[in-house]
Amino acid sequence: MIRNVYCVGRNYKLHAAELGNDIPDEPMIFMKPSHAVVDMESRVLSLPQDQGEIHYEGELVLRISSAYEPGLKVEELVDQMALGIDFTLRDVQTVIKKKGHPWTAAKGFKNAAPISAWIDFPGTQAAGDQDFSVRKNGAEVQRGNVKDMIFSLQEIIDYIGVHYGLDQGDVIFTGTPAGVGPCTAGDQFELFWGDQLLGSCVIG
Repeated sequence: MIRNVYCVGRNYKLHAAELGNDIPDEPMIFMKPSHAVVDMESRVLSLPQDQGEIHYEGELVLRISSAYEPGLKVEELVDQMALGIDFTLRDVQTVIKKKGHPWTAAKGFKNAAPISAWIDFPGTQAAGDQDFSVRKNGAEVQRGNVKDMIFSLQEIIDYIGVHYGLDQGDVIFTGTPAGVGPCTAGDQFELFWGDQLLGSCVIG
């Protein structure tokens, strides 16, 4: 059962640059409701099509297996990982950012956080030996690696654990690399860990 869904914004320099955002000095954390999470399972995902552009943001997702305590390593707290998409109502986000409002309306709608099948977490070093990628309609649109993150997995977990708390069942979307863009009904997404397909979905 998924409890809290933490997300890290602007955790890849090239992604921050492509959206014209400054690089943060500390992890930028926001949350999605647990109701936004859905298993991909090659299913058709219904997304709001009447609120402007919807952008995809492919991400590595961590699952927390035990309560956070200062000094614990990533390998002691994370048992499995997956790939996910942080779907974003970009036009909505642009408006609410200008108003200084929370991002929930742009990030927290139903089906906004599809997650692939879970696989065993290989450890931080081994995770850095493998890229993850997103394919849209068969063409690669994003490629990322934990080694390219502004804030490491350990820094992310420590920051969230100290400021907000972490416990079994919490998940963390760790940030998206460059290459985000719009999607429309009928688009198919496939998420790969190396050459291994972990999940796919179609936008309804």
